[in-house]
Amino acid sequence: MSDLTSRITINPEQCGGRPCIRGMRIRVIDVLDMLAAGLTTAEITEELPGLEAEDVIAAVQYAILQIEPSRAVA
Repeated sequence: MSDLTSRITINPEQCGGRPCIRGMRIRVIDVLDMLAAGLTTAEITEELPGLEAEDVIAAVQYAILQIEPSRAVA
């Protein structure tokens, strides 16, 4: 799996400094919540204009790295 976490940005001036997708005001937690609610990647990208399938994967990768940093891709 490639490292897509470079798509995750943190800007203290945006969304209270929470991790977002590619500088957009789409927070990682919002994408994760949608996945947890059972939405598919296609449904999420349809619901959030500008979001790409790779962004959804990046959000999951980011969450995994927050839980288990040793899984970082070299």
